[in-house]
Amino acid sequence: MVQPMPARPKRPKPRAARPPDPALRSRARKILTRLAKAYPDWGPTLDFSSPLELLVATILAAQARDERINEVTRVLFTKYRGPADYAAAPKGVLEQDIKATGFFNLKAERLRVMARGLLDEFGGEVPSDMDGLTRLRGVGRKTASIVLGAAFGVPAVAVDRHVERVAQRLRVDRAGPDIEASLRAIYPKKDWIKLTWCFVLHGRRICRPTPLCPICPINDLCPYPKKTKRLPAALRSNQQELRAQAPRRRPR
Repeated sequence: MVQPMPARPKRPKPRAARPPDPALRSRARKILTRLAKAYPDWGPTLDFSSPLELLVATILAAQARDERINEVTRVLFTKYRGPADYAAAPKGVLEQDIKATGFFNLKAERLRVMARGLLDEFGGEVPSDMDGLTRLRGVGRKTASIVLGAAFGVPAVAVDRHVERVAQRLRVDRAGPDIEASLRAIYPKKDWIKLTWCFVLHGRRICRPTPLCPICPINDLCPYPKKTKRLPAALRSNQQELRAQAPRRRPR
């Protein structure tokens, strides 16, 4: 039986945002400045050496930790060199190769249809624009934005659960009809990739579902009304390590 994987609805193209309030823009700029200082190694946490590898890794990363994905792709990318390899992978073989990522039956099928789309519509090359990427079945705006920013250097805002949580708690999600549109309106295009990864890391490390507010580098800039007053007992003696946690830098 195919194991069901919770699927997020594909994000529609963001509508135009209204001009943000100058005070909000000023606070947002301070937030990003501090987060970039707190996470100097901001950047993609999936290992890749080509746009295709990043696209595959991002699809596999749904409902899985990046560390586990990197373990799997370290072997996977030596076996599957191009989209034709994924498209032609026999039933059961690709599934076994990615089994450790979880929800492997559905992910294998997504990889196959994505690869066929690359072969049929783009000559086997990963497109470097949002419209082209989202034409591929199983590729939404979040995945496309990650690939655009990290693989092609194209400014894009990727909204995952961490970015969504951080933006809502900081109330920088108020400038547009959705979070992506808000962040695009508030921050200059040159900062879109940086803000994505700074928000991702902050959401993973500090602004968790139960936030670690006492060691938050932007605590005074955050209006979240349910801030925690104390760290969990297991973390009180480990504050420096928590602050220092960040993925190693990858070449840009």
